[in-house]
Amino acid sequence: MWTELFDLHSHSTNSDGQHSVDDVAQMMAESNVRFWSLTDHDTISGWESAKTAAQSNGIVFIPGVELTCMPGLEPDEKVMEEHQRERASDSWHLLAYFPEIEFQSKSHQRFKKWLAPLGEGRVPRMMTMVEKLGELGMKIDLQAVLSRAGDSVGRPHLADEMVKQGYVETRQEAFDKWIGDGKPVHISRTKPSIVEACEAVHAAGGITSLAHPLYYCVDTDKLVRFCLDSGVDAIECFHRSHRDSYRFQLLSAVKASSLSTTCGSDFHGMMYNQSPGRMAVPTNTLPSQLKNVLNALDA
Repeated sequence: MWTELFDLHSHSTNSDGQHSVDDVAQMMAESNVRFWSLTDHDTISGWESAKTAAQSNGIVFIPGVELTCMPGLEPDEKVMEEHQRERASDSWHLLAYFPEIEFQSKSHQRFKKWLAPLGEGRVPRMMTMVEKLGELGMKIDLQAVLSRAGDSVGRPHLADEMVKQGYVETRQEAFDKWIGDGKPVHISRTKPSIVEACEAVHAAGGITSLAHPLYYCVDTDKLVRFCLDSGVDAIECFHRSHRDSYRFQLLSAVKASSLSTTCGSDFHGMMYNQSPGRMAVPTNTLPSQLKNVLNALDA
């Protein structure tokens, strides 16, 4: 049986999303999502407000976060050509979910402590990028960039400030010319490996899913083997960027293994022509902890 009741990948103003936590929750409910995870980048600061907002909108909140990790495998040129990708992402993203976590519990505090340096590392990186832009004749106010972010500043916030100052016309132009992977102003930052991130999530009672594998340009069988070897629990087979053929290619490979699947709109905001929800996933392929959430509601 397939379901569209889950949306397990979304962002708010706590990282690089357009909308507040309350607004995202409301839009999820209006899209008939019943089980929603807020997965802001490298921060869990929105969890408590998301739980309250979910309750107000009659939906179930699943605490989540999107962790920025080191690449697990080298990109494959043939896969890049197949999917018409110019380049692979210079980081891999791991979705972490904590359906059974109790806020302020020891496991919650332990994971929060492990996560803190990842978020803190974003500010020094942004400072360096702003300095490099200044050296290239593009003066940017660091505080203006930081004010655009909640608790997790990132390149989209810098791109938006570049647009405001007239250095580029669009966010995409900022990435393509200046701040995208491999571009003149791009600065890498210290990131955990997929294995390290999985260990931290599991220690806190959570589960993991590799986000949007299309971005990494890796052969599907190799990707599945890597996830199995690294302790990843699931793969986000159903993501808005995936064509149907790729979704089912991933699903077939996952079904032949012991991995599970997840789905997510990766909703950042209406201004990006994105919409929340409407992500179909086979119920029996979800991780057991997420199936338990569904069964608990039906009981």
